[in-house]
Amino acid sequence: MSKEYQYSSTIWQEEPEESNPFAARASYCRGYDVYGEVINKASWFEYLLLLFKGERPQTWEVQLLERLAMVLANPGPREASVRAAMNAGVAGTNHSSALMAALAVGAGQYGGARELELCVRLWNDCGFDFKAWCQRLGSPGDDEHADIWLPMEHAPGFDPNGDSTPTPVIQSLDLLASLAPANGALAWLKANRSGLEKQVGYPLAFSGLAAAAMVDLQLDPDQGSMLFLFLRLPGAAVHALEQKQMGWKKFPYYGPAIELEEGAEAGSNKEEGAGS
Repeated sequence: MSKEYQYSSTIWQEEPEESNPFAARASYCRGYDVYGEVINKASWFEYLLLLFKGERPQTWEVQLLERLAMVLANPGPREASVRAAMNAGVAGTNHSSALMAALAVGAGQYGGARELELCVRLWNDCGFDFKAWCQRLGSPGDDEHADIWLPMEHAPGFDPNGDSTPTPVIQSLDLLASLAPANGALAWLKANRSGLEKQVGYPLAFSGLAAAAMVDLQLDPDQGSMLFLFLRLPGAAVHALEQKQMGWKKFPYYGPAIELEEGAEAGSNKEEGAGS
């Protein structure tokens, strides 16, 4: 094949089949033979970190990512991206639409991937400096993509609608911090959570917890945002499928917000009579 039509990648290399140049005879991820070596010996999360980081991960990194994935797998129907998928599911649309709805809503600045990205950037700027965190959380700063994102209205990584830290967040922080380095972001967050919450006036959210885990895994803001998006898709998928099976009659809607205009009902009856 002419070099003019070749893609460049440091992540993935392929050798074509002699009989079919459009099929790969061998595929290499960061130099490792995927089908001849990686799949036979590595776990899913080892492979995932190899893809993202470019090197074979340490045992604790694999364990941390696996548990983080379980923490994020199903945010539940209270979470906006899951409800978006449920709306698509109950409408009977195709499966890709349900997942795209979850991704679109889950990409935002309220508990979404954009908030996690900003939080990872704060880790890069503030490190383990408590005073710096207090200053930046009170004023996250101007967004360089103001044409896309509105300014943040709350401290990234914290839930502005909460009064106290949810039990699952505390449980997850305790578990993940036990798997991460003792001098890492999760350990620091666990030690300083109460102080930070007192400073911002509301509790830690899963986005803030996940951001600290991404920092310990040495993932940059873009990598962390991508992972956060798709690690939460299993819950969106199963809830969309469930609502599709249950049907719209069991799906809540905002009845009080629906108002018929005066004469609309009568007009509807006339039309039905005219057609009978």
